[in-house]
Amino acid sequence: MSWELPEAAKYMLLSTFYFGIMNFCIKMLSHLPPTEIMMFRCSLAMVIALYQCYRMKIDWLGSNRWLLFLRGAFGTVAVYTFFVTIQNMPLASAVTIQYLSPIFTTIVAIFLLNEKVKPLQFLFFAISFAGVLCIKGFDTRIEMKYLIYGIVSAVASAFAYNMVRSLKHKEHEIVVLLHFQILGAVIGAFFCFFTWKMPKGMDWVYLFLTGVFTYLGQLYLTKSLHRSAIANVSILNYVGILYALGFGYFFFGETHGMLTFIGMALVIGGVLMNIFYTNKKAVNEIT
Repeated sequence: MSWELPEAAKYMLLSTFYFGIMNFCIKMLSHLPPTEIMMFRCSLAMVIALYQCYRMKIDWLGSNRWLLFLRGAFGTVAVYTFFVTIQNMPLASAVTIQYLSPIFTTIVAIFLLNEKVKPLQFLFFAISFAGVLCIKGFDTRIEMKYLIYGIVSAVASAFAYNMVRSLKHKEHEIVVLLHFQILGAVIGAFFCFFTWKMPKGMDWVYLFLTGVFTYLGQLYLTKSLHRSAIANVSILNYVGILYALGFGYFFFGETHGMLTFIGMALVIGGVLMNIFYTNKKAVNEIT
């Protein structure tokens, strides 16, 4: 009897891998302003999404303009602040702090979508935040201002995810993706007037790859979530920490002490316990 990994799980693992390469490319561009990287990244993804709209005959303007704008605005803030953290702290630490976004997504949904949170879930939230404090407290390479950037990125991502959930069944997923890229490209281009630094040599390759792997990561994430409930595949997203640790160690010489690893485990553990608790029936079936 043969066993084959379900299609949704394959797509989630591909998405995680592509995002891992994207993070590596951004780290390689640490000498460029984050707004400049955001402009290139969003511009390329925007062109691909526009082509998809044209090919599939989708109205790229959409009909829920206000929600699309908010999704783009929060997404842009999340991307910019995440880029800042990647450039200024160890790669694995930056990625781990970004993993707080599911916690904030749940909290934001209380107010935006009137969703209920059980008292035990707040314990899981506290465990994750304790992990962040552990990472900061025992890794002297992390400055407080960059930790704040990381938390802002996770909070902005939470608002963006809730906007996406609000747009479910209202807009095509490519339209939602496109408006995010348009806003990011425009805002990035505006700030480039003040912070522009000419890319050189391999910079152009990494900028191009950042855009390509961003689009691929988001595409396969969407494919995965269209084939299974979020709870069934979301755990696979945390494979990304392994990529971050590997890239950080082999390419940037980043190492971590045991207490920092404990902090990472607390962050991810708190998030996963929340996922398991809220999806007890679905978590045993990756279909």
